[in-house]
Amino acid sequence: MRGSKKIVFFFPAFASSEATAPLGILAVSTPLLRAGYQVVLIDSTITPNLKQRVLDEVKDALCLGISLVTGPMIRETAEIGRAVKSWNKDFPIILGGWHPSLLAMQTLEAEFVDIVVSGQGEAAMLEVVRRIENNASLEGVEGVGFKQDGRLILNPPRPLQKLAEMPAKAYELADFDAYERLCGRRWAMYTSSLACPFNCSYCTNAGVYGRQWNALPAEQVVEETFDLSVRYRLEMLWIVDDNFLVDLERALKIAEGLIRAGSRFRWSIQATTNLTARLSTDELRLLGRAGLHQICQGVDSASPKILKLMNKTFQDFDSIYQSAERCLDAGIRPSFNIIFGYPGEGAVERRQTIRFIMDVCRRFPGAEFWTNIFTPYPGSPIMNHVKELGIVVPDSFEGWADYFPRYTILPWLKGRSHRRVQVMRDYLRIAFDRIPIAKLDAGTAIRAFQHSLACPARWRLDHDFYALPFELWLNRKIKRFVAVAKPKVDAKQLEPAVGANCP
Repeated sequence: MRGSKKIVFFFPAFASSEATAPLGILAVSTPLLRAGYQVVLIDSTITPNLKQRVLDEVKDALCLGISLVTGPMIRETAEIGRAVKSWNKDFPIILGGWHPSLLAMQTLEAEFVDIVVSGQGEAAMLEVVRRIENNASLEGVEGVGFKQDGRLILNPPRPLQKLAEMPAKAYELADFDAYERLCGRRWAMYTSSLACPFNCSYCTNAGVYGRQWNALPAEQVVEETFDLSVRYRLEMLWIVDDNFLVDLERALKIAEGLIRAGSRFRWSIQATTNLTARLSTDELRLLGRAGLHQICQGVDSASPKILKLMNKTFQDFDSIYQSAERCLDAGIRPSFNIIFGYPGEGAVERRQTIRFIMDVCRRFPGAEFWTNIFTPYPGSPIMNHVKELGIVVPDSFEGWADYFPRYTILPWLKGRSHRRVQVMRDYLRIAFDRIPIAKLDAGTAIRAFQHSLACPARWRLDHDFYALPFELWLNRKIKRFVAVAKPKVDAKQLEPAVGANCP
């Protein structure tokens, strides 16, 4: 038996100032803390001298766990993994999170990875840690992959647990002061349900959680969110459910409960437009009185052709206009997401989408749009189709590090077309206001100058004219004045019995 009861978790940076405590690590930490283990959380975003800090912490630890999603986080994962293995090649490194869950075997092939935990990791991680502590084999541990005698072994998947049966997340591990210094706001993410009953062809959620909606009861959501806001002095919670409004009665009960509790925090949700459109103005006002200030909705495209390819036939444009109007009447900000570059999309479909965005924003000032370039992820229904279209799928764990919308060039959207879409997205960013989570104090003069670029940006979008984009050059210069530097802050280290020290 090994003597240490210390578990180190590392969360790689996601290259954003809008950072907060990593939910996955907080989730798997609770069973460990309850079992008497010491948990140390190192978040790259708020930790200086990162590599040395990790090496210092693992010297007396039992293992290192890393949680990540597909994309740039993989690069830092590999850097830290190799550094730890250079110190001690036998020290156990465990990977979990979205990417290892979808590509467990390929992840396990990486030289610095010893164990992979797939799907819900709360019970699996505790069992893995106990086996490591007792020098026991990982055979039979559901939801786990591991290396043994040069072989890669994947155990059977672990059945999904009901969310209501799972322990609350260990928010006491989070250093909210450090996150506040980073982005200017005290906020956290919270999960009240998992999965979505719809089956959009680009979505990976069903690959991990299936399509059976799995939710906490309204009373538990009210109690937990209210306690979080008070205990950690949070001004905002982003409820990151895939589709919060699946059960309308539950959503309204949560609102009523928060009002009765006297909650003062603001909260955001994600939902499909058809479910948001079911809400009456009075129901939206009830949600608004409870603190709901933003509903993020996936519009994705304004082309009926593309929506059909996305398997989003449940969406209609009347519901989007209706949602925007009713949300704004209730004092709630409607935020819509757009995906450019979907297979089958051409210049005509992109123009349809641009015209739609312009129309919504002009008719309903206060509505906002966030755009992305399509990137097919492992586990999504469309993945096999895009392989046939010629997309290069990485053949190694580290190959996925550059697999990110900003960098990935799609075979059907490259060269001039790819550059044009990027320019369109840049002009949309300055044509209409959007409110990020991070508070960036740009100053009155700089904000006024940025707003002065909105009119020429709208003209360009209206006329589909993007030559000599001098406004984008000016906007990049302005952003240098409001860039947020990575602060020299540190994450907390708590013993199992230590609670949060918040007023």
